[in-house]
Amino acid sequence: MPIYEYQCPACGHKLEAFQKISEEPLRVCPACQQPQLQKLISAAGFQLKGSGWYLSDYSAKGAKKEKEAGAESASGTSTTSTTTTPPPTKPDTSSTSGTTKD
Repeated sequence: MPIYEYQCPACGHKLEAFQKISEEPLRVCPACQQPQLQKLISAAGFQLKGSGWYLSDYSAKGAKKEKEAGAESASGTSTTSTTTTPPPTKPDTSSTSGTTKD
């Protein structure tokens, strides 16, 4: 069930209500009892829970890839190889350039 936010323009009171989508919106302010309560538009906040859902993903597609990568690294048959290349060397600038000794 979603959580809806309401505000009363008469007294400025704000509240949150845990309601079904099919329920009628609240109308009467619980603070001042005026029938002027308005539903606010806010960002929907929800969390997917369960073994197939992740906070950063909407399906278990990423889990399958991680399991396959874990199995490959455990068996030692990785398809990726890492090679290191040495950093480029700077040219030797210690020699005298453009000056002649007599």
